[in-house]
Amino acid sequence: MIWLYLSLFGVSFLAATVLPLGSEAALAAMVVHAESLWLPLLVATLGNVLGSATTFWLGQRARTVIDQRNHKMAERMQRAERWLGRWGTPALILAWLPIIGDVLVAVAGALELPWVPSLAWITLGKALRYGVIGAAVLAV
Repeated sequence: MIWLYLSLFGVSFLAATVLPLGSEAALAAMVVHAESLWLPLLVATLGNVLGSATTFWLGQRARTVIDQRNHKMAERMQRAERWLGRWGTPALILAWLPIIGDVLVAVAGALELPWVPSLAWITLGKALRYGVIGAAVLAV
């Protein structure tokens, strides 16, 4: 059974990066298999948050490269910067959204937003999303 949890962790981690991958089906399958919500929720959330932390870190490292080499991407970054500048770290509660969430996290890293509040908002959003999905699966 441990390999199932490791797989859920891995899929959840990768889904929080720029890879076009979803982790919701893996979580749902694990909730059904385990007949429980809490451990699958914890494992999926941990994997997904660590994936976002990696994206945040990569955003910090990539900022200079993006500004210098890719003008189209730099324009997108500026729009995201304005949006994040307006809403701050609470906007990272939306990190669970497909595509947009990964960009928000990377831009937050590029802007060097504070690590702890950023991670707290990311964790809250991702845990709530997984909680809703897991509860829905158990209700069916």
